[in-house]
Amino acid sequence: MENPLLLFPQLNISASKEKSYYKVMKSTVKEEPNKASKPGAKQKRNRLSLLLQKSEIHEAEHLGKPTNLTKASSVSPEEAMKWGESFDKLLSQKDGLDAFTRFLKTEFSEENIEFWIACEDYKKSKTTDELFPKAKTIYETFIRKDAPKEVNLDFKTKEVTSQNIEQPVITTFDAAQNTVYRLMEQDSYPRFLKSDLYLNLVKGRNPGRPTLRRRSRSFTVNDFQGVRPDFTIWQ
Repeated sequence: MENPLLLFPQLNISASKEKSYYKVMKSTVKEEPNKASKPGAKQKRNRLSLLLQKSEIHEAEHLGKPTNLTKASSVSPEEAMKWGESFDKLLSQKDGLDAFTRFLKTEFSEENIEFWIACEDYKKSKTTDELFPKAKTIYETFIRKDAPKEVNLDFKTKEVTSQNIEQPVITTFDAAQNTVYRLMEQDSYPRFLKSDLYLNLVKGRNPGRPTLRRRSRSFTVNDFQGVRPDFTIWQ
């Protein structure tokens, strides 16, 4: 008996076409999930890029955040020199405050200046209705144990502040603010005056991007009893 395919060659052609059709369909089915997954991967890359950009800036809306830190690069050498006269003069000038905040970020200790700024804003409250929500926010952010930006306070100061938070008044955070102020004045401020960021401003150079470095250890107010910063290098 003769091969049916030889008698009906169109059957062989049809079968061949059918096989090719199923191959194409099969490959199409395999490719479709890949096409669907590509946008997901792209979105992940976009989200990662966005997160990296955000990590360079620091959160945009945190309590007491100074404005644009890059403006410190436009400070005149004469103005920068005045910051070396006293810590109070540094913080009293907006550009000085911004530059000092930028420096603290390189040491991963910006929570101190953020707390100080938050306390300054708190003391500007005009009504008791303003005090309570601000006091609660400051306490939850900077004071309570394991707070996201917990500042280094001695036990007595933390205890008194925690008790005062129940009925907040204008002076509720004074003791804690003064403690953090002294720590910055006697520890961070002298290092700021010796930093490349500050020295470049004094020399009229763009400070550029400072190098990040970790603090060697945490300090307490007891480490600086009776210690004053040395400003003889500016005389």
